[in-house]
Amino acid sequence: MGHSDGSRVPNPRGMEFGMATTKLTITLPDDQLREIRELVASGQTASVSAFVKHAVGIALADAAGWREMLREALEQTGGPVTKKERAWADRVMSGRPPKRFPKKGRAA
Repeated sequence: MGHSDGSRVPNPRGMEFGMATTKLTITLPDDQLREIRELVASGQTASVSAFVKHAVGIALADAAGWREMLREALEQTGGPVTKKERAWADRVMSGRPPKRFPKKGRAA
């Protein structure tokens, strides 16, 4: 069921008609679940599932936005990271000291 513009129509329980769903079990800290249940009790969200579905949607949109920003930044700075650049970044991020190479032409 949807609008004439093709968008889906949510039902009062937070599910969208025509959307395939899968039931799963998640683990949340007790304090987070308590806060979500308070939101449900106050009518600010339809159900725990609706709240989690909304939160996941926001997180996925956020991740997509970061991927797009990274793609644009790579485009502006010369393309994807090379193996050499990735190795350098891995060393920097791991906290390992940089490799020291002896300088040519200098006597020890």
